[in-house]
Amino acid sequence: MKYAIELYFDKETEQKLNQLSQKIADAKISTKFLEWKTRPHLTLACYNDVDENRCIESLKDFAQSHKRMPAYIGSVGMFNDTKTIFVSPIMNSAMYQFQRELFESLTEFDTKGWEWYHPDRWVPHCTIALTGEDNEEAFFQASDLVLREFRKISGKFVEIGLVKITVPVEELYTVDLK
Repeated sequence: MKYAIELYFDKETEQKLNQLSQKIADAKISTKFLEWKTRPHLTLACYNDVDENRCIESLKDFAQSHKRMPAYIGSVGMFNDTKTIFVSPIMNSAMYQFQRELFESLTEFDTKGWEWYHPDRWVPHCTIALTGEDNEEAFFQASDLVLREFRKISGKFVEIGLVKITVPVEELYTVDLK
């Protein structure tokens, strides 16, 4: 089983991000991302397998020693190879340190094949559309829509969670940051 650790936004920011994904579906461009039924998030790390109980205990400990952080979503980006459209936070050293400390707290779990989520390789992003399985034009149409509709968002990162990477995503545990 594959797992991810996700960083979640406050409810108002989640709503704004969900609206972008919903607009793509409403325009009948792509519904693939909505089929995952996941909350807007930044993926902090991915694992091939974890001991769920030990991972949850580690997340509890981690959350007790880490505070909520501002989330300034300031740009739109794309991964051309997977036809993924995303928005990205404006990053600072504290956020990179947060991800590094989380990663280091979970080193007992297997990350082979997920190296792009390792510290110093991580590209923090919040997926808005997955168009790789859609027709060729969907990627360009969804990109155009997001570029026209996106406005900078100020919010907060408020909790972290453990999910099973399945369709739909199975949220196993979340915990509030201090």
